[in-house]
Amino acid sequence: MTKEYLLILTTWPDEAGAGKIAERLVGDRLAACVSIQARMTSVYEWDGEPCRGEEHLLLIKTRAARYADIEALIRESHPYELPEIIAVPLSHGLAPYLNWIDLQTTSS
Repeated sequence: MTKEYLLILTTWPDEAGAGKIAERLVGDRLAACVSIQARMTSVYEWDGEPCRGEEHLLLIKTRAARYADIEALIRESHPYELPEIIAVPLSHGLAPYLNWIDLQTTSS
């Protein structure tokens, strides 16, 4: 059986909050690694109004089997009414790295 891996993207409005959710995802073994990108500017429309805000992009590396738990944690922890949560399936990857994802996201 082939395991499926995901790269999940979400944004967070502040670096401290991004760090806390990243540590929780890794600490709870939901993700093998979470990379927090430097502050960026997002431009979007919300409630019919143009918006511009600073955010941090989180790149969450995990197995597809962990998606539902990750989504639930982000939704309950996120300060936004509608957080960005996008999962991109990984079609290829370095086998030892993918094995490491398996090890890190399996309950010990």
